[in-house]
Amino acid sequence: MEIRICKNSEELGISAAKHVATVLKECIAKKDSARIVLSTGASQFDTLKALVKEPGIEWNKVEMFHLDEYVDLPITHGASFRKYLQERFVDQVGTLKAVHFVDGTKECIAKLTEEIRKAPVDIGLIGIGENAHIAFNDPPADFDTKEAYIIVNLNDRCKQQQMGEGWFETIDDVPKQAVSMTAYQIMQCERIVSCVPYAVKAEAVENTVKATEVTNLVPATLLKTHPDFILYVDEDSAAGILSK
Repeated sequence: MEIRICKNSEELGISAAKHVATVLKECIAKKDSARIVLSTGASQFDTLKALVKEPGIEWNKVEMFHLDEYVDLPITHGASFRKYLQERFVDQVGTLKAVHFVDGTKECIAKLTEEIRKAPVDIGLIGIGENAHIAFNDPPADFDTKEAYIIVNLNDRCKQQQMGEGWFETIDDVPKQAVSMTAYQIMQCERIVSCVPYAVKAEAVENTVKATEVTNLVPATLLKTHPDFILYVDEDSAAGILSK
């Protein structure tokens, strides 16, 4: 694991975007294509904003997957992750080689599994939640399944985060379930980059970094076992690991 500490979220986003852009360009130069997994949420705003502005990326050779979507939430809803990525990424970069959205239905799982397992994913941008979840794999996360996507139940801490970020007015408005990429499938990415800014993530960062063993009670600890994992934090989210 490599930790890169930036001054703030904007600086973090720019730094991470440059790294991701370099990887994409290298993959395209080597095999004429690249595959990327994108996460969503407020913590990813600055990274995606910077990434779509990176010059020289042949986006028409990039295939995009995303991590998760609420069950039974239409794409027109303000909290839809499909809407989020469509507006903040897909519409900004133009024609992609392919876009694979999670539509929040059980029926989408088989097709997504088929597509994501056709070839390795070159890089995954995997956020870490306030409860240290990766995708919507809340603690205690299922580390045993070898499925690519599963339907998961959201715990109260996760729901509170979604409400706190302004996606829903009340905790009761947050859907109870989501279709989520599994921890196992996330770990199949060739490279993993986690962009985790803001003070609200300090506890999750501290619990992840300082944990002495992998535990599904802190799902992000699994990322530390990946051979090419970079954790981007800002001064606020790194408070717990910088303090003496």
